[in-house]
Amino acid sequence: MSLKKQTNVEAYRLGTEENREFLRNVREDLFGFGHEFPAPQGGAYWLDDVGNPDPSEGIQTWITCRMAHVYALGVIAGHEGSTELVDAALKGLTGILHDDANGGWYPSVSQDGVPESGKICYTHAFVMLAGASATLIGRPGAKELLDEATGTFMERFWDEKEGLAVDTWNTEFTKLDSYRGVNANMHTTEAFLALADVLEDEIWRKRAGRIVAHVVAWSEHNDWRIPEHFESDWTPDLEYNADKKDDQFKPYGATPGHGIEWARLISQYALSDSTIDGAYRQRLIDAAKHLFRRAVEDGWATTPGNWPGLAYTTDWSGRPVVTDRMHWTLAEGVNTAATLSSLDDDADFAAWYSRFWAYIDEYLIDHEHGSWFHQLDCENRVIGTVWPGKSDLYHALQCTLIPYLEPSVSVAPAFKAYQERI
Repeated sequence: MSLKKQTNVEAYRLGTEENREFLRNVREDLFGFGHEFPAPQGGAYWLDDVGNPDPSEGIQTWITCRMAHVYALGVIAGHEGSTELVDAALKGLTGILHDDANGGWYPSVSQDGVPESGKICYTHAFVMLAGASATLIGRPGAKELLDEATGTFMERFWDEKEGLAVDTWNTEFTKLDSYRGVNANMHTTEAFLALADVLEDEIWRKRAGRIVAHVVAWSEHNDWRIPEHFESDWTPDLEYNADKKDDQFKPYGATPGHGIEWARLISQYALSDSTIDGAYRQRLIDAAKHLFRRAVEDGWATTPGNWPGLAYTTDWSGRPVVTDRMHWTLAEGVNTAATLSSLDDDADFAAWYSRFWAYIDEYLIDHEHGSWFHQLDCENRVIGTVWPGKSDLYHALQCTLIPYLEPSVSVAPAFKAYQERI
């Protein structure tokens, strides 16, 4: 399927039938692009520029989890072949990617079958998300996978005293690294909210709320730029990776895309926890607005030449550091702008929604080969120094759904409820 560039600006406008149709077409293009991900031994290969597997990247657990989640959404959407694709991902999570000796999941397994060392919170958060989505659609073995994933996470990664998740163990779970990170806690929050909705167990929402409280406090005292990296006692390490500024998962400085993504998750939590009082709920929603506005003020079109796009990172005064544009930041921009627009009649949020989609259609959607380019330079030329190829569909696919779903509910159960109503 070749997705044509839009000529009608109504296609980018939130709430129009043209926008709904545009999102449906983008979604179907993405679903179709990902069909070749399954590895013969189970799990997901990284996909290249045209959607073919790239075995040189190995079989990565987080990619496998994302594809399980995406095609669980495909099952709900009625996309042909989605059930088999979910099962192919689950085969990897219950097989080659699982550490039968020590428990938990390897970060990846090479094309030669050699497991990557270590046990990573980020990875295990996605195992929970995949398990939750596969359980929601009733796939065989999914609930057992989910039970093991949540058990492992609570035993190894959740720090009940702090109300936060630790980051990295050695393979045997005998040595905990001193690094603490907000990115892993962001996806832990996402997974916990999904668990609350799928399992109908509010303890997971309360845990998500504890993480949210920390992030709001940290960002509020840092001019709404979220500290990303911490010492073992949760002291911010603002100079972490100063010598590796464009790190794939732990870049130096503030990450505007994370400020945007956190803004939506904070909003989701605030709307979904019925036990918090109105003043605290409003404080959280106000924090989400501050995070979004800070991110676009710092990161949008602030590079030489003023090319549109969102810088990957900034320093702590808001000056862009890594000016490359990552596709996921725009996808999350769509989600959060739509969510905040539903909570506030300020037309600025809807304007950002349109601006983001116009940019995505102009620069990120690959109108020849499908899916989205994952990384552009500051002049919006395709590059692959951090994200070669088109590894997965998670961020892009979700932003074709979240704008029209109930913002207090996680994407898979919200989409399921939406489909059952229509």
